[in-house]
Amino acid sequence: MTPERYQKFCEVLNRRQPDLTVLTDQVHKTHNLSAIIRTCDAVGIHELHMTQPKRGYRQYRRRSMGSHRWVEIHDHGTIDDSVSHLKKRGFKLFAAHFSSQSIPFYQVDFTQPCAIILGAEKDGISPEAAKLADEHIIIPMVGQVASFNVSVAAAIILVEAQRQRAEKGLYNSRRLNEEVYRKTLFRWGYPELTRYCDERNLDYPEIDDNGQLVNPSYWYSQVCKASL
Repeated sequence: MTPERYQKFCEVLNRRQPDLTVLTDQVHKTHNLSAIIRTCDAVGIHELHMTQPKRGYRQYRRRSMGSHRWVEIHDHGTIDDSVSHLKKRGFKLFAAHFSSQSIPFYQVDFTQPCAIILGAEKDGISPEAAKLADEHIIIPMVGQVASFNVSVAAAIILVEAQRQRAEKGLYNSRRLNEEVYRKTLFRWGYPELTRYCDERNLDYPEIDDNGQLVNPSYWYSQVCKASL
């Protein structure tokens, strides 16, 4: 890892927002999921949560996961599992969903710990997700079209979240905890070695403040001894 690349990774991670995330509810089209992940990275979201789509899931894993290694993906079997996981961490859930209680998305406070629930392309979020959400939000529209594509909706809402957080100064200092920060730096800087470690359930070798491996020969010798 070159010093320039290491510095770029540090600059990006210093702006990551651990208390802002997206939860996709049965979104299954690969191009939409890919676009959502790209937008998450662009606005500083560190991790995305998704329920396993009933169709297209394996295809998505094969075609998109590797190319979007800048955002951590967390899979959940059901919407109940994902919502429970996020609420235990103190996240408020805003569902993109039209109902009698819906409010314009720009009236929401996105500077608090929150997750944005986005539904499938045609059906929207599931009835279960609508019930579990804390609030429903909409993007006001004045044309003939009834809704935005899910990836477009994600971008519109997340850019507003970014604006609010920038105004509050939430991008001005590092917010990831040290363990997550260091592990992510290693994963980004050494993807092949990360894969090697993950496949063998090994601890990652230490890196110094310049992004270089600390005594890699010793680390490898210890790995070889442990495998005997």
